[in-house]
Amino acid sequence: MSDKTSGAFAGIDVGGTFTDLIHYDSATARVRLAKVPTTLDNQANGVLAALDAAGVDAAALDLIVHGTTTTTNAVLERHLCKTGLITTRGFRDVLELGRRTRPQAYGMKGDFKPLIPRDLRLEVPERMLADGSEYLPLDEDALRGALRRLVGEGCEALVIHFLHAYANPAHELRAGEIAREEWPNGNITLGHALLSESREYERGVTAAVNASVQPLLRRYVERLADQLADRGYDRDVLVMNGNGGMVSARIVAEEAAKTVMSGPASGVMAAAYTGRRAGIRDLLTYDMGGTSTDVAMIRGADPAVSHEIEIEYAMPIHVPMVDVRTVGAGGGSIARVAPSGLLQVGPDSAGSTPGPICYGRGGAEPTISDANLLLGRMNPDRLNAVSDVVSMGRIEAIFAEKLGAPLGLSAHEAAAAVLRIATAKMADAVRMVSVSLGEDPRDFALFAFGGAGPLHAVAIARELGVPRVLVPARPGITNALGCAVADLRHDYVNTVNTPLDSVDLDEVHAHFARQEADGRAAIDAERVDIAELRVVHSVDMQFIGQTHLLRVPLPHGTPTRQALQALFEEAYFRRFQVELPEIRPALVNVNCSVIGRRAEIDLSALIDAGGRRETLSDAQTGSRKVWFDGWMDTPVYWRDHLPATAELHGPAIVEQMDCTMVLEPGDFATQDADGNLIVTVGGAQ
Repeated sequence: MSDKTSGAFAGIDVGGTFTDLIHYDSATARVRLAKVPTTLDNQANGVLAALDAAGVDAAALDLIVHGTTTTTNAVLERHLCKTGLITTRGFRDVLELGRRTRPQAYGMKGDFKPLIPRDLRLEVPERMLADGSEYLPLDEDALRGALRRLVGEGCEALVIHFLHAYANPAHELRAGEIAREEWPNGNITLGHALLSESREYERGVTAAVNASVQPLLRRYVERLADQLADRGYDRDVLVMNGNGGMVSARIVAEEAAKTVMSGPASGVMAAAYTGRRAGIRDLLTYDMGGTSTDVAMIRGADPAVSHEIEIEYAMPIHVPMVDVRTVGAGGGSIARVAPSGLLQVGPDSAGSTPGPICYGRGGAEPTISDANLLLGRMNPDRLNAVSDVVSMGRIEAIFAEKLGAPLGLSAHEAAAAVLRIATAKMADAVRMVSVSLGEDPRDFALFAFGGAGPLHAVAIARELGVPRVLVPARPGITNALGCAVADLRHDYVNTVNTPLDSVDLDEVHAHFARQEADGRAAIDAERVDIAELRVVHSVDMQFIGQTHLLRVPLPHGTPTRQALQALFEEAYFRRFQVELPEIRPALVNVNCSVIGRRAEIDLSALIDAGGRRETLSDAQTGSRKVWFDGWMDTPVYWRDHLPATAELHGPAIVEQMDCTMVLEPGDFATQDADGNLIVTVGGAQ
């Protein structure tokens, strides 16, 4: 089908525990929601179960946008396909040598296992120089021998990674032609095609990640597409990329590395979208789940996108990704007293099995979720994923024994201490994406989502001095909303790597023009209706002699040499508060992002207006004692019943299908037209 989509569509996000769906019909502005357990053995089954739970007929959909954890989990858990690498003679160990860093900052300890073992990293004679000239021709006979050896070793995917291919890809292109003759499948990654920039280590690791997950992603999306086709769906499935955009499932496996961090990116995109509609364009996003917390920064309704994400030690992935930082503090994080006598929270997690004590699955270690339950912040009758009911007395006894007794505290005091430490730890994560980048958290609002985010948001905001918290209408399905509202996006990068005073500006402008043309063509080829097209130019620069790059956004138009220098010096001073006029700058990379913005959807439909009550007292379901530096009688409200112009004063608890929100004493919350609760934090400086 060649026509553009514009009718009913579904955003589906597969998380580690739940698969979430939001269905939106443009004709009626009606929303359907679903949350079902993720089927880890085959995520496609969970996607189909979510469609069934929402009562959505796949054949009636015009578009499905899907966020997946397939590649993320494969990389983090090292469940990767057997992959071989062919590289320039003398450089087989680049992936292992890295940047002379250590897994542990202090002491001679820590280990590192490269993605591709040494016996599967083969060398062939060839050499390009940094200026793009050929020094040594490609030995095609040696290349064919290396390919046959890797096939014989049972490799499922291949990386071809030659030195300086970014400057002249001729040898890599020829090697790719030969590989397609010898290799038994299409899982072939050319380093320069995925990432055309200098620094062979980062380029090589990115290519290795891509190849190692490519067969996994290809099998998954093909299986999902086939199962959807069996139900009558005859359109494209679009897959979320880590840059916050999306790409057709038909081609997503070619650049599989770009889907790493797909899930966290979709949540940040939903935050930017929601904040823009609410008139709050500067946000710090806070997504707390069961095992970890993800945080990111949004300026002017545009999430920060980085080309230098390192998802774990010695694994830099240099493709554009939303800059999300993760800390090991989630609802299942385990609290324990260390041998030193200090209370610690995380990073170990009870996970979903056995999970926190309150799940009733055999968990016996105190967790953040158990502390919230013990202190009255969560309703024991509204817990999701509970197998057997565990009495409050049992939870209290475990806290008293394992935490209270060693610390000289009661069970409830120990639970309160667990929450204080968790708050400090998560606040530090927010500082990583704000203070460490030269930004003041007090200039932002905190956007809280995830199943556990609204439980802790106001405490974290108070810790940071953040004046406002924005809690969206459906915090627990925000990642699925991100899929539903995601833009089409294509990012391009070319390396120049030349001192600014001698760079060929005609070459720079030619790069920009070619990148923009490629992006426009790629978006035009997608079968998705676009409301607006944006083109964003930037450059990566550094002072000569430095290692790290600084991204410099460019205004529209053709930049002059003087403008580039002024913009770089301004960005450098804003980040580091220092001027270095005696050092020459270098222009390293030329970047372009082409973004196709989709039509707006009405977020107010996320909460059924027919369920709203006339008064706040009508929305109150009861009250209970909640611990806020001591016990306080606290009203409890059902969010779907709140009046359209609700005003809440803390302390208060707001419950809904997918999460619980805590308002502390002194906090004040109002509801906007989209159903967002906007909290003014009492005591924030």
